[in-house]
Amino acid sequence: MSDAGSGHLTDIEIARAATIRPILELAQEKLGIAPENLLPYGHDKAKVPLSYVDSLADKPDGTLILVTAMTPTTAGEGKTTTSVGLADGLNRIGKQTIVALREPSLGPVFGMKGGAAGGGYAQVVPMDDINLHFTGDFHAIGAAHNLLSAMTDNHLYWNKEPHLDARRITWRRVVDMNDRALRSIICSLGGVPNGFPRENGFDITVASEIMAILCLATDIDDLNNRLGKIIVGQTRDREPVYAKDIKAEGAMTALLKDALQPNLVQTLENNPAFIHGGPFANIAHGCNTVLATKTALKLADYVITEAGFGADLGAEKFLDIKCRKAGLTPAAVVIVATVRALKLHGGADAKNLGPEDLGALEKGIPNLLRHVENIGKYGLPTVVAINRFPTDSDAEVALVQSSCEKVGVNAVLADHWARGGEGAEDLAKEVINTVETGKADFKFLYPDDMPLIEKVRTIAKEIYRADDISVDKAMEARFAEIEKLGFGHYPVCMAKTQYSFSTDPSLKCAPEGFIVPVREVRLSSGAEFVVVLTGDIMTMPGLPSVPAAEAVGVGDDGLIFGLF
Repeated sequence: MSDAGSGHLTDIEIARAATIRPILELAQEKLGIAPENLLPYGHDKAKVPLSYVDSLADKPDGTLILVTAMTPTTAGEGKTTTSVGLADGLNRIGKQTIVALREPSLGPVFGMKGGAAGGGYAQVVPMDDINLHFTGDFHAIGAAHNLLSAMTDNHLYWNKEPHLDARRITWRRVVDMNDRALRSIICSLGGVPNGFPRENGFDITVASEIMAILCLATDIDDLNNRLGKIIVGQTRDREPVYAKDIKAEGAMTALLKDALQPNLVQTLENNPAFIHGGPFANIAHGCNTVLATKTALKLADYVITEAGFGADLGAEKFLDIKCRKAGLTPAAVVIVATVRALKLHGGADAKNLGPEDLGALEKGIPNLLRHVENIGKYGLPTVVAINRFPTDSDAEVALVQSSCEKVGVNAVLADHWARGGEGAEDLAKEVINTVETGKADFKFLYPDDMPLIEKVRTIAKEIYRADDISVDKAMEARFAEIEKLGFGHYPVCMAKTQYSFSTDPSLKCAPEGFIVPVREVRLSSGAEFVVVLTGDIMTMPGLPSVPAAEAVGVGDDGLIFGLF
């Protein structure tokens, strides 16, 4: 990352200065999609109908590249920016490439993180639309989720069969906003007309099982079937009650019909991009939709996709959940790192990361190398992308590169933030070279038939490098209950802090000798995985003391400001 050539413009100013091509024109020229095969949302966004997606079935697949990152810090890593820059760089060297990313959630946009459409000269546009309502996908997911909540309470109110036990309703509500006041609530107060008072709560929309289902569904029938398999609670006899038992899946599918269609936009360099779906990687599975990824693979020679947060979260879930469920096989993995973030992991002062500090950098590099080693356990070759900042010294860059070289990995300096695709050409060439060596021998971390607790233990030991996990009797019973219901073959989706390999966000770099406490276990029977909450992780974040929303507004020119 550098300010060279940027003129000190903000991300949103850079995005507004770009020439955005009409999406129908761009799609026909670069992807061969006729205008009648797209559903335009204005001039710069379009949905790809499922009928057209189906028509691509016999086309060969392109090559899939996963972009992930070192453990994130407040200093920033730029994973989305690197994904966009790499896609532009590949297009510049003659490789037809599409980038497939997640949609941002309003929670972090207005909370601590801000926008999530890339940065500098490596962005997807229209940036403000993508960061806000976009094509309405998240609103549809929230509406479908809360329809099931309403129908669940209505089923209880009218005492319909199967008879729900009010004490054992597990289906919560969602809102796409960081609102800690809604984490735990009492609903149905006010007397008999309002139903049976009970404990309830809200998660953020991106943690909804319906978000996970949308991201894993392959077509409308699969979506409908998965929605019907959602468990909303139990009877007094502890038998599960499914969404299909209360006849909710059809209406939910109707609400999600358009949201299931992939969204097509473009980069600043007018290269096609799919932005679709958006589960968090710290509390959900952190990948864009299977449909967007598979559609991109049919339309391009190379597809760049991103998994959220560090490789211990996003990449692990992409590989062990999404690839397992969708039959995807990546050819290589790019791990994004910054000198600043590595120095922070090495104990440098967060307020003084600019000056050269080879000592702190050397102490922080083990964080990056552990992620590199972990990706190797999946049989995948790795390239490290050093996302450049203007304060990075030549000696600091050389130290990162030499440290990676010692473990057989090339670390490439990338300057896409300041120079767009041109600044990522070296990275693009290295990725192509890595893919063409044919080193990939992809394998999962654990088999389907491993007991659920052992799957959790395997991730904790092999990826986090914990000594073990701690599981109390109540959680042991919950794992046993899920296996008795016939879901023991499901993968596990770990909910853990993104700021450390451990469950303690203050433990930086590459900690060892810790225990991963299992606090709660949730069955996502429609998404077909088991969510394991560890440490203090929450499925409804809160706002920081100074939320990003305070800087957002609309100017006299009618344009939004404050989104980066």
